[in-house]
Amino acid sequence: MTSNLSRRHVLTTGLVLGGLATLPTGVLALNDARARTLVDAIVSDINRVIASGKPLSAMIADFERIFTRYADVNIIARSTLGADANRISSGQMAAFTQAFRSYIARKYGKRFNEFVGGRIEVNSVKQVKSWHEVKSTAYLRGEAPFEVSFLVSDRSGKDLFFDMIIEGISLRLSERTEVGAMLDRRNGDINALIQDLKTAG
Repeated sequence: MTSNLSRRHVLTTGLVLGGLATLPTGVLALNDARARTLVDAIVSDINRVIASGKPLSAMIADFERIFTRYADVNIIARSTLGADANRISSGQMAAFTQAFRSYIARKYGKRFNEFVGGRIEVNSVKQVKSWHEVKSTAYLRGEAPFEVSFLVSDRSGKDLFFDMIIEGISLRLSERTEVGAMLDRRNGDINALIQDLKTAG
């Protein structure tokens, strides 16, 4: 069961993060419609990349550019690092964020070919505190349908995707576990972790 959930997490995260689309923000606060539009745009965007016929390395590069532009990378990276983010320098945080961005691109981008034929159907949208939760059902090849919740915020001035919950498993929390284990193996050495992230995934 754990391995199946892990596979779902990797596949669906790639499907989601790879397809973040441009949305106008203007001066209006994020609302249900805009949050839903973001999620509705995901599958069409990722399918466009898959259908491009590019080699996998090029698709991974596209994925990193999309992730950089449309995901709240700074928030995700800092959350993933956890309390250790408070003890490192701004330069180390910048280097970690860059390494983490590329790590995510490789880890999830490598699964692009498995996303073909997948789809996500939006079921409901509701505001939760300062963000919006978009609940949906994911359909991937060879998998039973399962629930995915997308957390969308405009805190940074743009409509950005900052977390996703797959059957109760948070992207940020699961990656915090992964990165935390890597940091433990390096006895808390952030610089060593950064180097490891450059080849991990």
